[in-house]
Amino acid sequence: MLVFWKQGLVFLSVPKTGTTAWEEALAPHASIAVLDPPELKHAPLYRYNRFFRPMFEKACKTDTVETLAVMREPISWLGSWYRFRRRPFMQGKPNATFDVSFDDFVTAYMQKETPGFANVGSQARFLEPRPNGTAVDHLFRYEDQAGLLRFLEARLDMRIVLPRSNVSPEMDLELSPAVQSKLRRVCAEEFDLWDAIPVRGA
Repeated sequence: MLVFWKQGLVFLSVPKTGTTAWEEALAPHASIAVLDPPELKHAPLYRYNRFFRPMFEKACKTDTVETLAVMREPISWLGSWYRFRRRPFMQGKPNATFDVSFDDFVTAYMQKETPGFANVGSQARFLEPRPNGTAVDHLFRYEDQAGLLRFLEARLDMRIVLPRSNVSPEMDLELSPAVQSKLRRVCAEEFDLWDAIPVRGA
């Protein structure tokens, strides 16, 4: 999570949406850069609402800070987690996906009792608006990097050069029609939210 105090903007770090690269590019220019532990670096909206927003409003006497977040197309997002857990450092770890097909990974993700290797959370829950009205002010698609870059350069008044960081191995992944159909039904809120995000890039 990155806080740009003068610009009144907090960049929430949704896992597997390229936030490591954005952190490398922008952390030196942020007022606060929360890079560890993961529970704070990847603080979802409900945690921001509970801990950080009250700090800004009470200690810093302002309620004008806006939030920004990025959401990835749901199947692509799951594919990124699947590839990440096949990286060499995952060898021998219980959450590795070396011996699991992508179909099996996604099928496990949909189970009520999700096994550890497929327990990767939910973008929709990460971004879910709070009962007090707190919601993400600026939500971008991961696939709309041009729109996100344009917004941040204008808001932060700087030119941004984005590095490639924390990139999972390239791999052709395709879900079987039956698994994809079930995923779209079971996790409809993920697809509905992503579909509702406008594309702002050229």
